[in-house]
Amino acid sequence: MDRKRAAVPVATIWTSPESVRPIDALAVSEMPDIPGWLAAMTREENIALCDEKRLQTQVLFGDEVIVDDVKAGWAKVVVPSQASAKDVRGYPGWMPITHLADGRSDKDCEKVMVQSKKTGFFRPNQEPVFDLSFATFLPLLDEDETKVKVDSPIGEGFLRRETVIFPARQPLASGEKIVKNARRFLELPYLWSGMSAYGYDCSGFSFSMLKAGGYLIPRDADDQSAGGKKVNPQSMEPGDLLYFAYDEGKGYVHHVGICAGDGQMIHSPTPGKKVSLTALAGTIFERELCAVRRYWKE
Repeated sequence: MDRKRAAVPVATIWTSPESVRPIDALAVSEMPDIPGWLAAMTREENIALCDEKRLQTQVLFGDEVIVDDVKAGWAKVVVPSQASAKDVRGYPGWMPITHLADGRSDKDCEKVMVQSKKTGFFRPNQEPVFDLSFATFLPLLDEDETKVKVDSPIGEGFLRRETVIFPARQPLASGEKIVKNARRFLELPYLWSGMSAYGYDCSGFSFSMLKAGGYLIPRDADDQSAGGKKVNPQSMEPGDLLYFAYDEGKGYVHHVGICAGDGQMIHSPTPGKKVSLTALAGTIFERELCAVRRYWKE
């Protein structure tokens, strides 16, 4: 079993190599330009990523993947940190082999997490390399008052101390803290299969906000809805995850939002929309609510 690490800030995992369209060239280039890719797409081309199921998920710099096969510059992978009913080992898909580097992350090493929406990653000579997304985790090697030294798939580097947190040195996030982080992304455009501060899909948003708080949950909404602590909708609190199903709550789970309190949720709604704060009362969400789950510790 060959394990590698994502060596670019955000690596997109596709349904197959054939899923890539000409407009997607910036996303699969040797150094992907995610902002440029998103800016270049028309609204219709962005929506087609979902309608045509071209994408599966994304991974961030340093995330570990298992490589099952390599074909014509593409790696067939699973992502162990993203639990999925699609594969017992993790979330499956295909990604450019150039987006991977050898080696596995040190499980026993203390990690730092990027807390800023985006922050620069610098080489030891202070040369800037690229920006990293919120919720990127990297092994800590050293620290001082202004910066942290980290291990990475492309060698040692530095992050500004003010842009990171040390998860092992603080308690797990409360429900209120999860909502506070989520609110920072209001108005961020939706991205099908998105898992970064450049764009989230609905379950990528809930997954990432919970992961940033210290909780690792399944990747997709239907899988998420089967875990955690069952909560009566009348007793839901900020930070709880709300799940919605077709056929007025009796069908397939298709959406998830984060309870924000006061009868509202924060969520990444659908292609073409933005992360929003939405009241449930009198909406289709009120009719489709099928489950409330609590992953955060009380």
